[in-house]
Amino acid sequence: MTRMPDESQNEDQLLTEAERLAPAPPVPEGSAGRGARLFVVDFGPLRRHRDFRLLWCGQAVSLLGSMVTFVAIPYQAYALSQSSLVVGLLSAAELIPLLVMALFGGALADAVDRRKLVLIAEALLTVASAALLANALLPQPRLWPLFVIGAVMAGVDGLQRPPLDALLPRLVDKGEIVAAGALSSLRMTVGMIAGPALGGVLIAVWGVGSAFAFDIATFAVSLVALALMRAVPPPSDAPAPSLRGIMEGLRYAAGRQELIGTYTVDLVAMFFGMPMALFPALAREFGGAGVLGLLYTAPSVGAFIASATSGWAPRVRRHGAAVCLAALGWGVGITLLGFAPNLVTALLALIIAGYCDMVSGIFRHAIWNQTIPDRLRGRLAGIEQISYSTGPMLGNVEAGAVAAVAGLRASIASGGILCVAGVGVAIALLPKFWSYRAPD
Repeated sequence: MTRMPDESQNEDQLLTEAERLAPAPPVPEGSAGRGARLFVVDFGPLRRHRDFRLLWCGQAVSLLGSMVTFVAIPYQAYALSQSSLVVGLLSAAELIPLLVMALFGGALADAVDRRKLVLIAEALLTVASAALLANALLPQPRLWPLFVIGAVMAGVDGLQRPPLDALLPRLVDKGEIVAAGALSSLRMTVGMIAGPALGGVLIAVWGVGSAFAFDIATFAVSLVALALMRAVPPPSDAPAPSLRGIMEGLRYAAGRQELIGTYTVDLVAMFFGMPMALFPALAREFGGAGVLGLLYTAPSVGAFIASATSGWAPRVRRHGAAVCLAALGWGVGITLLGFAPNLVTALLALIIAGYCDMVSGIFRHAIWNQTIPDRLRGRLAGIEQISYSTGPMLGNVEAGAVAAVAGLRASIASGGILCVAGVGVAIALLPKFWSYRAPD
């Protein structure tokens, strides 16, 4: 599709490399204004960069639908099987496709137009959601398609996420990376709050099929937004996708403790402290399908608070310590959930956990974007996706298995306690990560 160039395109073409890498100039203001900005998200990158604005808006709508499906699949699996272990095994089915495609998608993201790759993956996800809808409309929906389609969607997500993450440093200036990352986190948390709540309503009123139909509709918006963006060609020195290129990315990550630390701490926290496979069973204790949406939404409320008040984040220099302390806070929140006597306490515990998880995410993404050269950004984004996706997947399997043996509450509480202990061990073994400071 041919598009007329706009003013922002011409301005971008006139920017020199030095100008693009320079931090955004400070805005003069009084002490009261500075204090207020510490607790207000910076919307500057959205105002200044057209393509970042298109990507942000399109993905915001798409994520809303994806989070509706995120609730609908485990709900349908639990309704068909009456087993938390089966819900946990859904994540196990997604693991191998994600691992393979994340590495392949990362290599592709360094060699082809990143925008086009995200567009193709979004179209494939639309087809997968249509298959979920077809199964839901059967007189007797089957359980096995949830495993098959879920695995396919995980593989496509592995193809999409690396180029999506690698786009950000190409769409904003270097001095805006933390602010743009916080805006991306804000977009994510709004979707994670509204999506599960909306999914619970759709399922309760019109059935699970309506959730999948809504997801399909939201993809149309993101596909148009991606089509309107300008091309994002690969770096001039980008190699063709190959096993050697993938190994180069793995070697780069393995040789830097600040990167290994982000992967390790998040993996430990999510493996031991991820109880979402237990939410359908926990919702039954507290009131049913309507409560299920609240449980999925509560961590996102905490994440939204963290994102919306993230004006202080660019002032923090000890990024490694921030990640570790936030991961410890996640474990404390999950431990409190295990002992929650009622729904209100459970929701408060999940809000605390979600707040800490988002703080960890903001600083993990800052470390990645500050320390990785653009020619490796796609491949390292694939490794990052493996680190922050496999933890929750394996954690759901672990939570379901422990619940089957020791009970629902024992699984949640023990996971939170082991999360705190595991992060403490990681801090002791990775002192350079703990002391990592953002570059001046």
